[in-house]
Amino acid sequence: MSAQTPDAILQETKRRMHGSVEALKKEMATIRTGRANASLLDNVQVDYYGSVVPLNQMATVSVPEAGMLVVTPFDKSAIKAFETAILKSDLGINPSNDGNVIRLPIPMLTEERRRELVKVLHRLGEEIKTGVRNIRRDANEDVKKLEKLKEGHISEDVAKKALDDIQKLTDGHIKEIDEAMKHKEAEILKV
Repeated sequence: MSAQTPDAILQETKRRMHGSVEALKKEMATIRTGRANASLLDNVQVDYYGSVVPLNQMATVSVPEAGMLVVTPFDKSAIKAFETAILKSDLGINPSNDGNVIRLPIPMLTEERRRELVKVLHRLGEEIKTGVRNIRRDANEDVKKLEKLKEGHISEDVAKKALDDIQKLTDGHIKEIDEAMKHKEAEILKV
C-alpha cells in the first residue's frame, strides 16, 4: 500500500477486504446445492473456434424449474462445443440437447457429496479469512511505518486508533465471511 495517512490506509484496507468477501460470495455461488442456479455455469469455458470463452458470454442460461437449467446458445452450430465444455467441468451434470437448447437436469446431491461440498466451502472460507488477515498485517505495518517516520507524521495515539480501526474492520469482515459460509452450508445440507 502506498497510503500517506492513517485514513487513506484504512480506506485502502476496507476496499481490499471488501473485495475478498465479494470474491468469496462469487465463488460460493458456483458451489452446487442441489437446486438449479444459473451461476453454477459461471466457471464453464467453451472452446469456440480456437478461443476459450466463458459460457455465460455465448448463451443465455435460464432456470425454468428448481431442478433444471436451460442453456440457449447464441450460435446454434456450436451446441456440441457447449455440451463438451459442460461435460468437462466438474459439475457432474449430463447435458442433453434438442438442436436448439441444452437441458441440464440438476441431480439431487447424495449425503456424501453434500459433506464434500461443505469441506470445499470451509477450505475456501479459510483461504479468504487468511487473505483478510494478510491485508490487516499489511495495513498494520503501514501504520507503524508512518508512526516511525522521522518527520513525526502521526502520534502514538493516532497510530493506536488506526490499528484499533483496522482490527475492527478485520473483525467485521471475518464475521461477514462466517455468516455467508454458515448460510451456504445450511443451503448445501438442506435436503
